[in-house]
Amino acid sequence: MRLLKWLYPGMRVKRWLVIAAAGVLLFGIGSALLPVDGGVPLRLVSLVMLVSGLLVIALGIFGILRSLLEVVIPPEQQDLVELVFQRRYLEKGPKAVAIGGGTGLSTLLQGLKHYTTNLTAIVTVADDGGSSGRLREEFGMIPPGDIRNCLVALADTQPLMQQLFQYRFAESSVLQGHNFGNLFITAMTKITGDFERAIRASSKVLAIRGRVVPSTNTKVRLVAEHEDGTITVGESRISQATSRIKRLYLDPHLCLPSSDALEAIRDASAIILGPGSLYTSILPNLLVQQLVDAVVQSKAMKIYICNVMTQPNETSGYRASDHVRALIRHTNPAVLQVCVVNTKPVPEHLVEKYRQEGARPVEPDIERIREMGYQVLADDIISTTDYVRHDPDKVARLIVQLIVGTKGRQVAALRRTAAAAPAAER
Repeated sequence: MRLLKWLYPGMRVKRWLVIAAAGVLLFGIGSALLPVDGGVPLRLVSLVMLVSGLLVIALGIFGILRSLLEVVIPPEQQDLVELVFQRRYLEKGPKAVAIGGGTGLSTLLQGLKHYTTNLTAIVTVADDGGSSGRLREEFGMIPPGDIRNCLVALADTQPLMQQLFQYRFAESSVLQGHNFGNLFITAMTKITGDFERAIRASSKVLAIRGRVVPSTNTKVRLVAEHEDGTITVGESRISQATSRIKRLYLDPHLCLPSSDALEAIRDASAIILGPGSLYTSILPNLLVQQLVDAVVQSKAMKIYICNVMTQPNETSGYRASDHVRALIRHTNPAVLQVCVVNTKPVPEHLVEKYRQEGARPVEPDIERIREMGYQVLADDIISTTDYVRHDPDKVARLIVQLIVGTKGRQVAALRRTAAAAPAAER
């Protein structure tokens, strides 16, 4: 009975089935005539029928596939060859784990998703400001903001859906300041009864390339002890403190990493720390003790992408080596092997703009980092259009070259994949 539905009016399949059947009949007649001894004319007729039959069969099959694609795939994604190439080829990409949070991590993911779908983002859950902070306090849940940004960065869906998840209510109401994506994840958490399941369900809605997982499922707060002896509780307050950070820790101190995060680290061929705020995006993940132990024990290549600009109060006056020193002081010297730094000069008008905000370009003191025992990869990895940011394409290309090696064919093919990606996705 189900097979008969293909013959219902309006299915737009019957005509192509008839054409394909006609092609089979034409090919069959040609095959039957081929061995008959009728001279050159009959042989030519037979060959023409064989070739014509194959072409008509191909036309019928193509028509059937196109009719089916129009139903199951959105119009803007109906380049079948490109779709199959991306899905099948990207599945063979390197197994990469990116650890961090904020806009820095989402920028990296925007570039890496064009090279591999074997990608896991391990995201901090210590955020306590803005919409995430309000939802955290009101519903007693893990803050969804950084996770939402990563989901959108990895999304392989319509731009309108991405815009929807990033929409922030500006009107004067109880929803003012809230982000739709945060509300969606909150509702999904209540429906599924579990934050990790809510993330998986949201991942399916956005058809993301890869996975996004929290570093821990414990409701933690970030605490900073400053050089002047004062204590600051809460990620949003730490960036406002004027005294330098001496020590950073989580409350509660003993929290377990998520099982998905540990699994991703065990299977990784590369673990990438950053880019992002050193004290409020990267380190909160690595303060989860079993998680940092897993990173240290992993045989994967461990890469740290250093910030390109200092952050007022948090890293004022820091050079690249100071970032590395703070990272290993809070974790373990074996948490990284390679440090990626920017060497492209920042335009003077942007330097002045950032100087007024208390920030400046991070000095890439390469030799000092090498003296500490780490490799350094120095290159132009920034975009300076309106702001100084890591360029997702430049960083991702550099990271993939570092992982798979520049001499293999895979890098060249991965470059072509990234270049063919729609500009709207980048």
